[in-house]
Amino acid sequence: MTSRLQRFWQALLTRMLASLAQSAEYSRPNMVLVGAVGVVGHPLYYIIWAYVFPQPYESLAWRAAAAALCVPLLFVNHWPQRLRPLLVPYWLFALLFELPFFFTYMLLRNGMSLIWGMSTMAALFLLLLVIYDWVMISLMALAGSGLAWLAYWLAVPHVENAHLYLQQVPIYLFTLVAGSIFNYKAELVKQEKLSAMAAVGSTIAHELRTPLLGIRSGIAGLKRYVPQLLEGYELALRHGLPVQRIRAAHYRELLPVLHRVEAETHYSNIIIDMLLLNSSRTAVDPAEFHRVSMVECVDTALARYPFKSPNERRKIHWRGDADFVFWGSDVLMVHVLFNLIKNALQFIAEAGKGDISIWIENGPQGHALHFYDTGRGIEPERVHRIFERFYTSMATGGGAGIGLAFCKVVMKSFGGDIACRSRHGHFTEFVMDFPKVERDGND
Repeated sequence: MTSRLQRFWQALLTRMLASLAQSAEYSRPNMVLVGAVGVVGHPLYYIIWAYVFPQPYESLAWRAAAAALCVPLLFVNHWPQRLRPLLVPYWLFALLFELPFFFTYMLLRNGMSLIWGMSTMAALFLLLLVIYDWVMISLMALAGSGLAWLAYWLAVPHVENAHLYLQQVPIYLFTLVAGSIFNYKAELVKQEKLSAMAAVGSTIAHELRTPLLGIRSGIAGLKRYVPQLLEGYELALRHGLPVQRIRAAHYRELLPVLHRVEAETHYSNIIIDMLLLNSSRTAVDPAEFHRVSMVECVDTALARYPFKSPNERRKIHWRGDADFVFWGSDVLMVHVLFNLIKNALQFIAEAGKGDISIWIENGPQGHALHFYDTGRGIEPERVHRIFERFYTSMATGGGAGIGLAFCKVVMKSFGGDIACRSRHGHFTEFVMDFPKVERDGND
């Protein structure tokens, strides 16, 4: 019985930790907006409820604390690398304080007034919008309201109107349950879209892999017999036999061409795997990670990207004067760069102007790869959503909304992150941050 109970609590803890990470990642684009709402809303509503429409209880101290808690969220995209592991717990603590705790406490201090009853309902709706997992929503609502009751009891030892609060609890429970169901439905729709894309991708992959396998088998045979054929050709020439001569340049390239075709075939299979991973997963297995040079990744991406013309390639200016090593996958990193190059070239084509600059910055806390284009830019209202799955800032038919989402997943798996800033009509810049590598290649 004890071991079964331990397994239950371990499973629950694992589920909660996974939910914490997923909820924070899911709501990452909204953190700055939530911070702005808190910083502006608390002083504004203090004035409204204290002077314009006076309420029985208002507190400048509580409002100031709540507003101050929102300030770091305004700069979440600029947190230093050493503080980023604290982002998830800070975000959840801020939500716990700002929504269920603060509004329940103010509801109790204002004698269960209609205004604060409606405000508490609005807070629960906001909690449902920013955290989609019903377990986390329930735990945060329960913990926040419980702490609010404790704070209320410490401030007002003689608790009054408790029965009025209990009357509203069924309404709040209905809001949480109904909202969680709708969030779950939305998540199911996303999963169905991923499943459909994965099914189509699997079919395409199968159709492509069959001829690629035939090519690889044929190349393996050619590599085995071509040296013998070339040796026979040389012997025939030396003995003056009537054979058609092969130009020396072509003759010397036969074996290198076979090696290149074999390498490209292998790389094509890797790209198929990456496309399937892109469309069907939200996590990356780090089992094959190793030390990787960023300069080599950028050079490989520029050498292998299928540019439509030499003019497209000339639009990219790569300052390879610095380098750093990160712990990850060169193939995944090249795929990230492919996505950024494709998007930037499309923005440049739509704007009819612009070019691309890529450079590295090395700092004491970590490294950064900058990817900057002077194409059409992204509209301000869209920038914070571009890393969401199935959201695209491209024109109709311009993208499926999975490329940048996958870039985000890859960068997180490297222990880093990717952020975007843009000015519509002028530029778009992606900054990929990487932690310093403090281990050797044998780790």
